[in-house]
Order: sequence, then C-alpha cells, then structure tokens
Amino acid sequence: MLFARLRQNSRGSSLNSYLERTFSANPSEAPTLLEKCIAFLIVCSVIQVVLETEPVFIDAYGGLSANLELFFLVIFCVEYLLRLYYCGGTPDYTGFMGRLRYIVSPYALIDLVSILPSLFFVFGTDLMILRAIRLVRLLRIGRLVRDNFYLRAFIASFMSARAPLIASLCVTMFVLFIGGVLMFLAEGEAQPEAFGSIPRALWWAMATLTTVGYGDVYPITPVGKVLASLIAVMGIGVVAMPAGVIAANFTRELDNGET
Repeated sequence: MLFARLRQNSRGSSLNSYLERTFSANPSEAPTLLEKCIAFLIVCSVIQVVLETEPVFIDAYGGLSANLELFFLVIFCVEYLLRLYYCGGTPDYTGFMGRLRYIVSPYALIDLVSILPSLFFVFGTDLMILRAIRLVRLLRIGRLVRDNFYLRAFIASFMSARAPLIASLCVTMFVLFIGGVLMFLAEGEAQPEAFGSIPRALWWAMATLTTVGYGDVYPITPVGKVLASLIAVMGIGVVAMPAGVIAANFTRELDNGET
C-alpha cells in the first residue's frame, strides 16, 4: 500500500517518469543518461577493487580508496532502493509479494551481493575473510548486462546456441585427447618430463589446440613436429567453429530485437 500510494502521488511527474524508465524492471533498449552514468560508476568501482589488491596502491592512496568505496556504496544503495521501488511498475513485481520476487531475481541478486561486502567492511572489522568477500564486488561488472541491449543480445546468443556449442566442445575434447595420445607416443621417450605421460601431453595439446601456446614445451622429433603442426592447424578450426555459431546467433538476436 505504501509503495502504491507513493507512486500515485508522484504520477505525472516528468522526473518520476524519467526515474521509472531508468530503474524499471524491464530495461529499455535506449539507456538514459542516468543509466550511462551508473554504468560508468560501475566500471570505476571495479577498477578501484582491482587496484585495491595492489599493496603499493593502498600504501599511497588507501584513504582515497576508502572514500571512493564509501561513495560507491551510497550510490549503489540508493540505486538498489530506487530499483526496488520502481520495479512495481512491472505486472510481475506489483505489490509486496511482487517485490519479494524481484529481490530474488538474478539481476537484483547481483545488485545485492555486490553491495553487501562493502556494508560488511564499513560496519565491521576488516578481517582477512572480509577482504576475500569484498572481491565479490567484482560482480558489479555483471550489472552492465542488464542495461545494455547488445550485451543482453550477446548472452541470449550463447543461450540459444547451447546445442551447437556443446557439440563443438565434444569435438574439441575428442581432438584434444587424440592429440595428447599421439604426442605421448611421439615425444614420450625424447622428452619424458614434458610428454612422459598422457596427462602431461594433454596439457600441451590443450595449450596448442586453443592457440594459447606453451613456449617452454615443444616437440623435437620429426614425427612430433608434424603432429604438432597438424594439431595447431586444427586448433584454428576448433576456435573458429564456435565463434561462427555465436556470431550467427548474435546477428539473429540483433535482428529480432530491432524488429
């Protein structure tokens, strides 16, 4: 009743309409300026969390970092309360029970979990366990997905391509296993430390097949070099196959969203 009365009293206000568009449970495709500012602050807060893990940065700017953390905490707490208030404009989240459903929704949980570690730090003791928990604040970067149509379309392209991607993963694991076994047979005696067992050879095959590379370990026998060349070439196809599937689904999601 309280939420409904407040909403009714503020109905018709241009500011209220702007805030409702910004903090609605159903994000619009065109983000408002306030949404862009919040996204910028999320990125800044993540950068601050990353820099906080560097002792040199803490020694030089520890006070500034603490003040920034408090600033981000206030901003994101206000944002969370506004989202909790304006989510009532969506039929699924109307009323008290609806807001409870919103609180346990994925995006709302990310909001809450990213705020709680900062609250523990401000009102509690900075123990080692709390320092570890505070790294959960890095989940704030996931909130950017909610307010960006293209990021949501990219995630949807992954979800819609589950079956092809699983098939691609199975092919990759099969090629990886065969490559590891063949390299064990070809290089096992020549380099027992690197290829003396199938698990060791599998690590090399994984690094090569995914085109990451592993410069400390490489074949030295003629057969091993030929096999390594084939595995490296196959790695290009293994990486390209899921990329093509995701790209096709991403394009379809964009077309569906724009129509």
